[in-house]
Amino acid sequence: MFKLRYGYLLSGIITGCILLVSFLSTLPDGKLHIIFCNVGQGDAVYVRFPDGRDMLVDGGPNDMVLACLGRHMPFWDREINIVVNTHPQNDHVKGLISVLNRYKVDYVVRSDVTASSDVYAQFADAIKIHQVLQRLVTRGERIAIGLTSLSVIWPSESQIARMQPGTGVLGVSTDNELNDGSLVFFLRYGSFDALFPGDADAHVEGNYTGDQLADGQIEVLKVPHHGSKTGMTQAFVDWVKPALAVISVGKNSYGHPSAEAIDMLQSVGSKILRTDQKGDIEVVSDGKFSCIFGDPCLH
Repeated sequence: MFKLRYGYLLSGIITGCILLVSFLSTLPDGKLHIIFCNVGQGDAVYVRFPDGRDMLVDGGPNDMVLACLGRHMPFWDREINIVVNTHPQNDHVKGLISVLNRYKVDYVVRSDVTASSDVYAQFADAIKIHQVLQRLVTRGERIAIGLTSLSVIWPSESQIARMQPGTGVLGVSTDNELNDGSLVFFLRYGSFDALFPGDADAHVEGNYTGDQLADGQIEVLKVPHHGSKTGMTQAFVDWVKPALAVISVGKNSYGHPSAEAIDMLQSVGSKILRTDQKGDIEVVSDGKFSCIFGDPCLH
């Protein structure tokens, strides 16, 4: 009997220690954590800000995003402060439906671009059902989260106006037209910059590639449109010169990532990582330098 009670006590102590260590490891550490989730052929990026608040950028084409959140969010946390939807294509928005149903979301950030798909209708319904606030943004707007900021550089108000129902675009929308309205933004913390261009393609990049970069280089680029050959030009790559280029991609019939995209990134010396090869990819920054979890730091 004593051995049995001792065993229960020891088991309880071990469990308690594990939970305590897990809790302490998830407390705010003053660093920015960016996790590119492995969700197959789609985009989903979980961000934990230095003050402990968090954000999810897109949700991928399925429920795999929930597993990623389970791996990287504190086990006790059931709230996501910001959900960003770059554009309403299924491979970016579908997983967000499950996220809205599973987690309390403070507010959704998106551009005023909609789609006629059943999946987008379910996303819009989930926002209404859970009474989630929305913030519609355009080029020039900035959202501050403590010492971190999101700076929106696309789409412009005129681009959104061209994509409204009744203008002949979204009434018979195509994937490429929805890509044109992708939310493109910088995530900045100190001298660290990451660029999230959604699926914005090469033919709209000229509207923002003239913007001045903070220090002449982007530390991390989420490669546009899964590395499509139409996703970016050499001029775009020369503009951002990313130290790290992350390609969110899965098994596909589109040829993503293209040899052209890989060659352009290699021409500026970018380190290239792919979610289909590495799984979840975590980048951590103290506002000056950034490190890839499990790999050497970037300087």
